Amino acid sequence: MLNGKIIVLGVSGGIAAYKAVELLRLLTKAGADVHVIMTRAAQEFVTPLTFQTLSRNPVHTDLFELMAQGDIGHISLADRADLFVIAPATANIIGKLACGIADDMLTTTAMATRGTVLLAPAMNVNMYGNAIYQENEERLRRHGYLFVNPVKGDLACGWEGEGKLQTPEIIFQEVLKALTPSDLVGERLLVTAGPTREEIDPVRYLSNHSSGKMGYAIARAAWRRGAQVTLVSGPTALPMPWGVTFVPVESAGEMYDAVMALVGECSVVIKAAAVADYRPVVRAGEKLKKRGDAMTLELVKNRDILRELGKEKGSRLLVGFAAETTELLSNARKKLAEKNVDLLVANDVTEAGAGFSVETNIVHLLYRDGRVEAPGILSKEAVANLILNRVAALRSEQEG
Repeated sequence: MLNGKIIVLGVSGGIAAYKAVELLRLLTKAGADVHVIMTRAAQEFVTPLTFQTLSRNPVHTDLFELMAQGDIGHISLADRADLFVIAPATANIIGKLACGIADDMLTTTAMATRGTVLLAPAMNVNMYGNAIYQENEERLRRHGYLFVNPVKGDLACGWEGEGKLQTPEIIFQEVLKALTPSDLVGERLLVTAGPTREEIDPVRYLSNHSSGKMGYAIARAAWRRGAQVTLVSGPTALPMPWGVTFVPVESAGEMYDAVMALVGECSVVIKAAAVADYRPVVRAGEKLKKRGDAMTLELVKNRDILRELGKEKGSRLLVGFAAETTELLSNARKKLAEKNVDLLVANDVTEAGAGFSVETNIVHLLYRDGRVEAPGILSKEAVANLILNRVAALRSEQEG
């Protein structure tokens, strides 16, 4: 995910410095080459050896150090960094950067960096609300610095309020976004994901094996690429993706209502959810008891969300999914035509590596002009970006 990327991680002197260790672990696990700079105050909370062990790189603390090749340390790091992250970023560090003060290794390197700088503030709630601090932050934002806003919570100083360092997992997501080209800025995506549940009684329901992983991967990837994303999701065990508008639903009827209420605001709809085709005619108010050796359950057809979207598609792009077990391409071509979609993503869920709950997928992309693209087995993150690449290309054709 971050293979080949060089990230400079600046750690300043706040109690939240220990959380930078987890952020470092996430970055290195994703393949980044991370070089840590610590202020003198940061070393009072966490030792440089901790960061050196996890990054497998020397930790930089001395403004006047030279690199192994004789390069000036802060200039060499600044020139090589694909991204400069400071977490935690104290009020002191942010104030220095806003005023152009460079008096230690961290601030000097940050001032010499021509690339993107991402700041994750952490401080006392009253410091965070101080008008001078807010002016400093706003000044840096105007100059193109990116921020991961702190959260409200119990602070180490005993106060409660805004100023708590954002979680390492969310800072990591913001790192990914900062390093991703923003080719979907201006697009408003509506993504559906997961299964639906059709209740039989208060205890039982009809559903399917969809995990939601494919739809969630699309939503995350689209957000990183600059789109405004709304995710309508059936019940899953997945964490809510950061940065997207999240609309939870249960039944196919609820998903239909949510999608139809939101579609007017969207330029692209990607229907990745596995929606139940049928629901019980009657939902029992009490748990059904066993009576005899067999039971007949009468079902009625649910409204076809994708078909309805195709009827009112207009200029928006519509992407559908087809999970098949036999005759993949013939069934997919039929669905492509009947549902009036611009792109259909089809997979055989019986194929190893393409089924539910796994981290990979094997898809065929079918286009209205008859083209079929078969990229082979890929991670669901890679499939998500492939789909979005094709969405961007189709949008360019529309506008061009």
